[in-house]
Amino acid sequence: MSVTNNDATVKDGLWETIKVVIQALLLAVVVRTFLFQPFSIPSGSMMHTLLIGDYLFVSKYSYGYSKYSFPYGLAPIDGRIWGSAPRAGDVVVFKLPADHSTDYIKRVIGLPGDKIQMKQGVLYINGQPVKREYTGDFVDHDSFGNEVRAQIWRETLPNGVTYDTLDRGVTDGDNTREFDVPPGHYFMMGDNRDNSADSRIDGSGVGYVPFDHLVGKAQVIFFSMDQDAKPWMFWKWPTSVRWDRMFTLLD
Repeated sequence: MSVTNNDATVKDGLWETIKVVIQALLLAVVVRTFLFQPFSIPSGSMMHTLLIGDYLFVSKYSYGYSKYSFPYGLAPIDGRIWGSAPRAGDVVVFKLPADHSTDYIKRVIGLPGDKIQMKQGVLYINGQPVKREYTGDFVDHDSFGNEVRAQIWRETLPNGVTYDTLDRGVTDGDNTREFDVPPGHYFMMGDNRDNSADSRIDGSGVGYVPFDHLVGKAQVIFFSMDQDAKPWMFWKWPTSVRWDRMFTLLD
């Protein structure tokens, strides 16, 4: 007559569950650190390419790895390993040079050695105006529900990368001094040109962004909701989810 040890069975089952949980956590850490990390968009500085409430995946491997690729910058990496330089026009997440901890997302406009300047709202790279074309108006609403309009200008960089920018009128960022991007650094700008703290703006903490501060390249929007909703509010999904933005690839 056989006897079943229920206590041993329970312990074995509990241990198997713990092992599965540990393995899942380790896999998540590996994927987040070396492959893809999710980010959400909390501000409108990249409108209308990225909207408040967009959730996107950033590829960590696109530019190689630095200590800022790892949680809390704990990895003992000096500089960058397996590095690959970004191209002008890439949308990237980087650590704010002013505090080394805050994540910002902007578009790469200036490469090392480039000269960047804004003149009357027009972007100049190395003394030449960037091609831009008016394509219509973008309509938004502020936190009070008031309608806000902006002109949409499609820019084309010298390397052929095109994207839309927003122009809400004359602001301080429309006219700047000439910036000379130093070696190993990049010049970042938001697509929402009149509402972006970026490399043009003194005191923004951005300045010239060192190569080792790049976290990764924005690749795809995998989820998007109205800015006044939260993902866990599933009962609001039918009306608050921006279904047309799901799985939008970012050039």
